[in-house]
Amino acid sequence: MTGGLHQPVLLEEAVAGLAIKSDGWYVDATFGRGGHTRAILAALGSAGRVLALDRDPEAVAQGRQLMLEDARLYVEHTPFSGLRTAFRAVAGEAAGADGVLFDLGVSSPQLDDAERGFGFLRDGPLDMRMDPSRGESAAAWINRAEESDIVAVLREYGEERQARRIAAAIARRRAERPFARTGELADLIASVLGRREPGKHPATRSFQAIRISINNELGELQEALGQALEVLRPGGRLAVISFHSLEDRIVKRFMRDQARGVELPRNLPVMGDGRRGQTLKLVGKAVRAGTPEVARNPRARSAVLRVAERLA
Repeated sequence: MTGGLHQPVLLEEAVAGLAIKSDGWYVDATFGRGGHTRAILAALGSAGRVLALDRDPEAVAQGRQLMLEDARLYVEHTPFSGLRTAFRAVAGEAAGADGVLFDLGVSSPQLDDAERGFGFLRDGPLDMRMDPSRGESAAAWINRAEESDIVAVLREYGEERQARRIAAAIARRRAERPFARTGELADLIASVLGRREPGKHPATRSFQAIRISINNELGELQEALGQALEVLRPGGRLAVISFHSLEDRIVKRFMRDQARGVELPRNLPVMGDGRRGQTLKLVGKAVRAGTPEVARNPRARSAVLRVAERLA
């Protein structure tokens, strides 16, 4: 069963960042429960179009219900890495997007639904897949992965300082009985770490790390940023909302590098500032949720919105 209502983060700021044209083509790369998509549709005229993507079958089902109500919307079941193919299929090979929006991470309904296995506050199957019909579950991975690989995932994606101790405990426990439930893994991690941080469960970093790894979230993001650049037409906007420092680092570096272009060798006889190949222009500074939004939705506390515009 699906969990509680999902509140889209930085909704007004993201839509403003897209600088929506009434007859434009827009891509919401994370339909989720449709908050951002609905806001974009509301800003469009009758000639405007939105392509919404999601890898979660439940989100896609809700999106297709909205399609029945609004002919301007197209919904595709695909991860980020399918963005270019999906856009070309619905908009045409020659078309360009006027805006692409990414809302990264996991949604509130996914976290709240114990059967999806993303959280640990309520016991459920140890799954964590954004698309439960594809790929390896968290339980399958945790029960077969090399101990050194578990250490690497916890350190790289969770920034967990006690990764080695946790991985060793996982290896000992699974030798006796394989992991199947979120509660089993959360309890084991808590027994290793104890309650180190008030208000934060000791398994938080590890669950985040395993989820990121299972879904290849950072790899999908890196691939999709390049594809977004390909489908955007000159003047089109790229807007990305991230919730984790690793995600934001990738987005910040991508936008910065595309805005800088390639530095040419000194003394080369070229006009200008010695750089070529800039594809993006940064739009404003990074935007964070204000105090009222954080009070309404604590998930917004870590959100960062970055916007850039496609150059000719």
